[in-house]
Amino acid sequence: MIDARRRWMFATVTAAAAWSLALPAAAQDAPREGRDYRLVRPPQSTEAPAGRIEVIEFFWYGCPHCNSLEPLLSEWKKKLPDDVVFRRVHVAFGDRRHQQLFYTLEAMGKADALGDRVFHAIHVDNDRLDTVDRMTALLSRHGVDRKQFVDTWESFAVRTKMRRAAQVSEAYGVDGVPAMAVNGRYYTSPSMVGSNQGALRVMDWLIAQERRAAK
Repeated sequence: MIDARRRWMFATVTAAAAWSLALPAAAQDAPREGRDYRLVRPPQSTEAPAGRIEVIEFFWYGCPHCNSLEPLLSEWKKKLPDDVVFRRVHVAFGDRRHQQLFYTLEAMGKADALGDRVFHAIHVDNDRLDTVDRMTALLSRHGVDRKQFVDTWESFAVRTKMRRAAQVSEAYGVDGVPAMAVNGRYYTSPSMVGSNQGALRVMDWLIAQERRAAK
């Protein structure tokens, strides 16, 4: 007998397969508000310079869906035009030590370079990275000084970034990850659209909308 969890997993896989088969026809339609994205109310201020479009990814290192999105997102980011500014907000879901890890690495200027290593450790090597010792054991293999890491980990600046991340997540109404926002006005996610690739296509469309609106 298939238990409830297996039935849910089967339904999810079936729905995703059906969505992918329907993609050629659906791709001809513009994304629809309320289905593929929602408006952010009230609109949020951005950190992007004037004339540029801000894109935020809300994520959590421990999230398997964020991990599966990561390779596609990395390639997508490489193709962003110069008028788009991308940044990440690590939510306080799950183990908050992961959030503190991200903002420590960001403060050290190493979040982009070592993000893949962190995802791999958690989701492939089954290293939970739930203590500072576990974190520094991993990071020291990639050139991170333990003392510098610990000093930064314990810093007021990192705590401030964590509080700010919680405020931003609440303002955007983030209730799951991964999720993305465009220019303080639009919010979308793979769970809304039906796939990682679909969410990135919606992002491209929303960016284009913002670019046209600025003209």
